[in-house]
Amino acid sequence: MTLETLGIQAKQAERELLKLNATKKNECLQAVADGLVADSEAILKANEEDVRIAREKGMNESLVDRLALTEQRIHSMAEGLISLIALEDPIGEILEAKIRPNGLEIGKKRVPLGVIGIIYESRPNVTADAFGLCFKTSNAVILKGGSDAIHSNKAIVSVIRRVLDSCGVTPDAIQLVEDTNRETAKKLMQMNEYLDVLIPRGGAGLIRTVVENSTVPVIETGTGNCHIYVDDSADIEMAVNIIDNAKTQRTGVCNACESLLIHKDIVERVLPAICERLFKKHVEIRGDENCCRLNSQIIPASEEDWGREYLDYILSAKVVENLDEAIAHINKYNTKHSEAIITKDYEHARRFLDEVDAAAVYVNASTRFTDGFEFGFGAEIGISTQKLHARGPMGLKELTTTKYIIYGNGQIRP
Repeated sequence: MTLETLGIQAKQAERELLKLNATKKNECLQAVADGLVADSEAILKANEEDVRIAREKGMNESLVDRLALTEQRIHSMAEGLISLIALEDPIGEILEAKIRPNGLEIGKKRVPLGVIGIIYESRPNVTADAFGLCFKTSNAVILKGGSDAIHSNKAIVSVIRRVLDSCGVTPDAIQLVEDTNRETAKKLMQMNEYLDVLIPRGGAGLIRTVVENSTVPVIETGTGNCHIYVDDSADIEMAVNIIDNAKTQRTGVCNACESLLIHKDIVERVLPAICERLFKKHVEIRGDENCCRLNSQIIPASEEDWGREYLDYILSAKVVENLDEAIAHINKYNTKHSEAIITKDYEHARRFLDEVDAAAVYVNASTRFTDGFEFGFGAEIGISTQKLHARGPMGLKELTTTKYIIYGNGQIRP
């Protein structure tokens, strides 16, 4: 099927989705959730093929983990769809209304973006999340997943389309570009006639390619060189627990901690505890001279390490003089995703929140919480690191725009 055909069908689906009320959309989401669980065996079989091929190609195990599905992960996908049911449908919400002196009633109404294109890499759960969020907001979606997950994505989309059809809803609400060729992806980036917005989800290379080649408006979801700064007043046990969680709970995700900054006055007390915990989990630490001096197992870091998203059991570490240096370092090297400070000092916490330029800024908590489900959005379409239209985890409202609706009774402009 050609991209143009997918585009034509998506525009038709867009008009059909506008006719669905919240009750019908919620019924469909429940049915799709049930369908994914019921067909989990087929989905897992398809995923096993993707994982087998990935390992044969030598894919890093952290990335294999992002690709792999389990019964629990399929149940989590279903739960993500079900959680959307409890959320208020934003479509049709009147954001403001006023009556002008001439009697015109002017209101602002929340409406869908239209047709959303999503280009993403080897994370099959994105397929279900993207569908749920787009469907709840009456957007049609065209998905272009990576070649690594093509069997998994085809199986998931097949279930969703079949269930929608059985519910009497156009299955073209979701469509998958099955051609994994990069040239096909570039053509998708220039389908202005059919796409209203394009959202890339993946590594720095994919996002850069989309931003540089797309003629369709892009909402940029960023990579995650996320920092944790251990301030001089930090609780050491808290710091170790948060760093451990942010680094090792899942290494191949964009909200994992990649860079560690430690105040010079606490480094001799906290770094040994951090090393003891992380070395047990086979984390490689690449540090500056001060860190290397305190532990011989720490590998000397290069300039490249300060700005790198590892997506692996690797962490960079640097000792800083004070809060000012920590904030300056973060703002220089970060990807504007998620940053955290561990401190007991209220004023330092306030300054960190105010001065660090990122979509999500934490005090005394793991960066792993930057997630649509954890933020109460049900799921997320991605985590936007840009400042226009949306920033941070993108839930339902971030997939809408507005239009003005005006009621008159014969007014003409003098």
